[in-house]
Amino acid sequence: MTDLLQTYPEANPDPGVTRQVLSQNAALMVVSFRFEVDAEGKLHDHPHVQSTYVRTGRFRFTVENETFDVGPGDSFVIPSGARHGCVCLESGELIDTFSPRRDDFL
Repeated sequence: MTDLLQTYPEANPDPGVTRQVLSQNAALMVVSFRFEVDAEGKLHDHPHVQSTYVRTGRFRFTVENETFDVGPGDSFVIPSGARHGCVCLESGELIDTFSPRRDDFL
């Protein structure tokens, strides 16, 4: 079992944002994103399906042409190829799951 446990370094992809891979294999990746107030996850897209769970904080998300606010306990799925991003309204943490794995995060 201990061969399955790995620790991944933190990264700072944008000002006020800390990213850390929590677990991964070729088919699936779980990532923690911690945001300070007003930090942004800039608009982007990728071929991965993404599920986002708001662990703490408040965020304003844009997915394609829809904008909505989310808070603790909220979750949603972002389809493959959908342009999306967020602004942090109250500092917090998002838990994102990607399928397949985001090799660019390793």
